[in-house]
Amino acid sequence: MAKRFISLALAVVVAALGTFTVAAQDDCDFVGEVVIGVIAPLTGDIPKVGQSTVEAARMAVEEVNAECGLTIDDENYEVVIIIEDNEAKAESSVAVATRLIVEEEVVAIIGPQASKQAVPTGQVANDRETPMISPWSTNPATTLDRPWVFRAAFLDPFQGPVVAGFVVEEFGAKTAAVLYDVASDYPKGLAENFRDAAEAAGVDVVAFESFTTGDTDFSSQLTSIIAANPDVLFTPQYYNEVPLIVQQARELGFEGPIVGSDSWGTPDLIELCGEACEGLFFSTHYAPDIATEVGQTFINAYEERYGAKPDDVAALTYDAFQLLFTAIENANSLEKADIRDALASIELFEGVTGLMSFDEQGDPIKCAVIIQIKDGAFTYYDSACPAGFPPE
Repeated sequence: MAKRFISLALAVVVAALGTFTVAAQDDCDFVGEVVIGVIAPLTGDIPKVGQSTVEAARMAVEEVNAECGLTIDDENYEVVIIIEDNEAKAESSVAVATRLIVEEEVVAIIGPQASKQAVPTGQVANDRETPMISPWSTNPATTLDRPWVFRAAFLDPFQGPVVAGFVVEEFGAKTAAVLYDVASDYPKGLAENFRDAAEAAGVDVVAFESFTTGDTDFSSQLTSIIAANPDVLFTPQYYNEVPLIVQQARELGFEGPIVGSDSWGTPDLIELCGEACEGLFFSTHYAPDIATEVGQTFINAYEERYGAKPDDVAALTYDAFQLLFTAIENANSLEKADIRDALASIELFEGVTGLMSFDEQGDPIKCAVIIQIKDGAFTYYDSACPAGFPPE
């Protein structure tokens, strides 16, 4: 089997492949390797997501190997990762997933992150019976009827009602508008989930406007939205698109609240959006300022290493690795079917992003948080949990 490992210049995320070496204890006596594939958007329109993925993956692997790797039948196995760039494209993601499984013979895949790539890649992993954990994808189709595919993030049918409930409670919203990318699985699905939940809560969705991936001029859609006079605007777009939407909305005269979703949660959004995003809210997976001991340990180590707090992508990627490590050691095997069964058997897991349990689809049941952009930083504002969770 040909092995290729990643050496990444993290300040300038590139997809050049080289040898990724990890310091381990001298007495580890590794008897073999656990080869894991990682699929991330190192290039394309959301490279910061790729950077956070690689930073967290590298940390997780270095930490486990420093403790003599994974233990199977009382012997130590070194963890190595092969990182592939999917260019934030579905077709590239499918191609690299196939290569990782067929040529590199990985035991599992971490990623892809965005639902637009995770949904088709999940089909490849399931068809080829290889465990896959998407850290960040929230679209139900990623795991639906795919017993080999799991995730670390909550789903949009949960997130949509969380945001709808928040705008009713926080702003007393009676009307709402939605602006979303109709060509991308994640925003399209979440826009529909929000609309349905808002209408069920008695909110009239007076405008449901869409655009296509790559558009940068939203004036036509925003003009229609403003004419409908909504109390609030919901836009579940990625961090690189939100600043354009918010700035154009304000320039056209929309003065109401603008709220978003977990795709906002990359710090680059603040730099790109500036004052226009001050005071806005979005739902996401965790907040560093209320992290548990498990979360704080990761945050401190990440900050010491990379000089910045980890975003939700980094936190979820780290959780995905810990889930996989737990499953491999619980399975006491490197057989893919055994790892899949062990993943499906995890009942309650405490990660950086909090407690989670899993349903029959491999989807976690967990809480969401509401973040406010305050004084140029992401600040915890509120939490929302599924009924009866966390368990007492």
